[in-house]
Amino acid sequence: MRIAVLQFAHETVTFLPNDTTREDFIYPGSPASGEALLATDPKGYTGGFVQVAREYGDVELIGITSPLWPRTGTGSGWITQDAYEHFLGVMIAELKAQPKLDGVYMALHGALAVRGVPRPEADIARRVREAVGKDAVLSATFDPHGNEDEAFLQHADLAFCVKYFPHYDMHLQGERAARMLVRAIRGSFKPVHRAIRIPIIAPTVVMWTGASPWSDLVQRALIWEAREPDVFVNVFFGFPWSDVPDSGMSLQVLTNGDAGLADRVIGDMAAWIWQRRQALLKTVKIYAMEQGVALAREAVLAGKSPVVLADYSDRSGYATWLLQEIIAQKLERTLIATVVSPDAIRSTRAAGLRPGDAFDAEVGGLFDVSAGEPVRISGTIRDIGAASSGKANQCVCVSFGKGNVLLLSPYLVQIMEPTDLWELGLRPEEFDVIAIKSRVHFRRGFDDSGFAPTILLVEPPKPFLGTVHLEALPYANLTLRDYYPYGNPRFPQE
Repeated sequence: MRIAVLQFAHETVTFLPNDTTREDFIYPGSPASGEALLATDPKGYTGGFVQVAREYGDVELIGITSPLWPRTGTGSGWITQDAYEHFLGVMIAELKAQPKLDGVYMALHGALAVRGVPRPEADIARRVREAVGKDAVLSATFDPHGNEDEAFLQHADLAFCVKYFPHYDMHLQGERAARMLVRAIRGSFKPVHRAIRIPIIAPTVVMWTGASPWSDLVQRALIWEAREPDVFVNVFFGFPWSDVPDSGMSLQVLTNGDAGLADRVIGDMAAWIWQRRQALLKTVKIYAMEQGVALAREAVLAGKSPVVLADYSDRSGYATWLLQEIIAQKLERTLIATVVSPDAIRSTRAAGLRPGDAFDAEVGGLFDVSAGEPVRISGTIRDIGAASSGKANQCVCVSFGKGNVLLLSPYLVQIMEPTDLWELGLRPEEFDVIAIKSRVHFRRGFDDSGFAPTILLVEPPKPFLGTVHLEALPYANLTLRDYYPYGNPRFPQE
């Protein structure tokens, strides 16, 4: 049983001014192929897929040359046609050169946005299908922040989407993709699917599945999967920062040859979501930064620290609004992680500065209107990470003020776990406040673990790029009034 494995994933913020180019996908380790590709992401989608696939003695896995996530992470905009066609072209050529394949596994995301390609994941599935023929079984995994609908499953057979945000079940969905792909190849699972788009568009910060009603939505999907054998429910929350025609919520349901069951499940799920559309969009309290910083000070004085100040709105990582407010209110013992400042990092390295040397430079800002103005920081170099290591370890660490530390990063770094910080040589007892750039992912390490007794989501004074006010964004490929809450769309499940 010969199964090819490939990856093409990105969560594209199309409103950012910097396109994601071919060069952004090329760095040590990327593209990857063969065993190197199969060994990537051991705790994630591919790791789950490979682990289960290799439990079958008659399965051979072939790692197709694939780009890994771009070095810019989610801090970059439209993927250029050059990048898309180049890497997809390499993958298709390798697939065509293979002897007969029984199946293909695609590690995707769902929010890939390519200039001139309205539905990239569906296009990938179509071109893979053309390369391997009608008899091969195509399976894929997705992030819930994908913008997916019927189009992908017109060409592929199986899709499995993560249910939790933060994304705890990536490995599990990879396992499912492998198990069901093998069953479909052997003929014991004959996939029938139903898909429906739900005209709701929401900012990602409200989608935390650790609280109702998003936790209830996940539970309803899990109950359907538990009560009916061979039912799989994919809930795509949608990714509004991709200006694409299929943005917004959608559902996919897979069954083993039972179209009636698929209709019943998707009808129930869609009706449940639509009836709770108002509650789904009102789940979190967000503070203005001035108020949030003041509340952080109060929480520290009340012994409710460490406090997390989470700037949910910074999509590029360059924003200085929270840093400005921390300085203005003279907050102490505060760790700011991170502000994107590639120029400051380059100049620091070029000057040969070492820990203990003075630091005096402008940081952040100016990337776009949502980034704010640069902020001048005068302090002392605490540490300089290795230029060739992972993004978090490339940070320049600067001490300033009264016990404050600022991490400068070359690209957006979303701190998800406190251990990401302590691995840089910082110590938890040094800080009363930790200011980060994250919407929900940080909750896995700072909230669900009980680490931070006080968590404050904050936003700048104007509705910028990562805003909950989606009407402030210049959409060109969708019309907001076609979606709730910006219009009054009719929905079949009413």
